[in-house]
Amino acid sequence: MTDHRTGVVVITHNRRAEALACVGRLLALPERPHVVLVDNGSADGTAAAVAARYPGVEVVALPRNLGAVGRNVGVERLHTPYVAFCDDDTAWDPGSLSRAADALDACPRLAVVTARIVVEPSGVDDPIVAELRDSPVPGPAWLPGPALGSFLAGASVLRRDAFKEAGGFSPRLWLGGEEELLATDLLVAGWELCYLTDLTVRHRPSPLRDPHLRRRHGIRNTLWFTWLRRPWPAAVRRTAFLARTVPRDRVTLLGACDAVRGLPWVLAERRPRPAAVEARLRPLDEAQRRSRARRYVS
Repeated sequence: MTDHRTGVVVITHNRRAEALACVGRLLALPERPHVVLVDNGSADGTAAAVAARYPGVEVVALPRNLGAVGRNVGVERLHTPYVAFCDDDTAWDPGSLSRAADALDACPRLAVVTARIVVEPSGVDDPIVAELRDSPVPGPAWLPGPALGSFLAGASVLRRDAFKEAGGFSPRLWLGGEEELLATDLLVAGWELCYLTDLTVRHRPSPLRDPHLRRRHGIRNTLWFTWLRRPWPAAVRRTAFLARTVPRDRVTLLGACDAVRGLPWVLAERRPRPAAVEARLRPLDEAQRRSRARRYVS
């Protein structure tokens, strides 16, 4: 079932064993995708190990950790119409990449399809799945699944031209909720995003992560996105909600301070989304307030 419509970009940092396992799983897929592994400045020999074991994989060894921007680098190396992103602790089920490409082929204004996420080894759905499946965002009748206002990069296939047109992931946000800004810019440009339940990604969360740093960046990036793209009344409400609900600890304080330090560039680059897009995505505010998957705890 070789299918050359979709290439895969994997980003990794100091997770050699997991990167090797991830690439092995991708190469075993029946679609036989072209794989680009972007090593974000690892110090554990990840790039050399992957290149030695899998000579058919394109390995890009960056001198420093660019976070999500590593995906931008990988996309530039691909010439396929569609790009699947994959983290080093996730795996696409056989056939999912072909079904994603079929959906994108059938819907020329569809930019992103996001898969169901199964947490391993338990085999249960990630809490975010219910939020994706029950998305309150209204969408056109031609969409093959529920319309979305954002996506999860490690579980999504994107139209390469749309990704590049929107500028890819922001270097400012680095990593942590970086998808929301790109998703809004895609919607503003007239593209659509949707959830497809017949696509599956399996996630075995890596123990090699810094949950405090992830939460710090998540708080900062949520505030930055809110101030960059929401009208001021909505931005104030969202900021106030976060202030009431995030843990009152050192990590939260650092994330808030990071956000405040970025105010000069945020205000300089602020482009509130058009009223029609804001109205369409406004139902997400209540859904996100109820979400079990959006709690800023370590």
